[in-house]
Amino acid sequence: MPSRPKYLVIDGYTKEGRDQLVSGGASRAADLYQEMLLKNSPSGAECDLFFPADEGASFPTETELSSYDGIAWTGCSLCLNDTHLTEVSQQIDLTLRAFKAGVPSFGSCWAAQIAVVAAGGQVQPNPNGREMGFARKIELTPEGRAHPMYEGKTSVFDAFTSHDDEITRLPPGAVVLSSNPWTKVQSVAVTHLDGVFWGLQYHPEYDLHELARLVFCRIPKLMARGFFRDEASAHEYINDLECLHSDPSRKDIAWKLGIDADVMDENVRQCEVRNWIQKLVLPNMKNK
Repeated sequence: MPSRPKYLVIDGYTKEGRDQLVSGGASRAADLYQEMLLKNSPSGAECDLFFPADEGASFPTETELSSYDGIAWTGCSLCLNDTHLTEVSQQIDLTLRAFKAGVPSFGSCWAAQIAVVAAGGQVQPNPNGREMGFARKIELTPEGRAHPMYEGKTSVFDAFTSHDDEITRLPPGAVVLSSNPWTKVQSVAVTHLDGVFWGLQYHPEYDLHELARLVFCRIPKLMARGFFRDEASAHEYINDLECLHSDPSRKDIAWKLGIDADVMDENVRQCEVRNWIQKLVLPNMKNK
């Protein structure tokens, strides 16, 4: 009986977007996802990485997608309403192909949005503006409390986040699993064609260091949005994140930032992906 899943990790960032992250000390989204999947999978699991926004990218066929045990989608700095851009429209088509292939899918942020749009729903700019850093008081809906993705998770929690858009209309076959006062759809399960996609608006793959580097890369944008009054305050915030990452015993910083095990404990933070692997990926392997 096979027990070593093989994943396809789809990183929707353009090369320019990936390079900007790396230049600021952040990891590529695909690498973060690969690390998270392998940590939460049986020994010997494998990941292939695919960058669909790259010029000349060779897109997998439905048959090729079917050879994977799970497909994971990272976050992305593109906007799903920019369907005139081939980097966006081709990824929507790829999502539809993944649904047709019937391979269990999972992902963060852009992932939840692209699953909804590919299935016929809608994404729009969040009227509350950007949700950045920590998504507070995410609460499971009744459907979420009963959903296998949240087995072992508390009913209310905080999570790492960074997004401007939100899901505004669900397609048939989609269920809202969590919400908070800032963003109506914080997670969603989409059943479409032959596939199932569990999507989070937040980022279990981040840690405090990765959030610090992302904030560093976004300082001008965040200052323009009023998150920081000046660069000095931005760097103070970044330094706090880095210090707490290096020394989790710094209760003073955790208290100042208002964070706890929801984001600092990897086992708590990555409960959803672990459940996806245990509840969908491994059983799907047995049925192949």
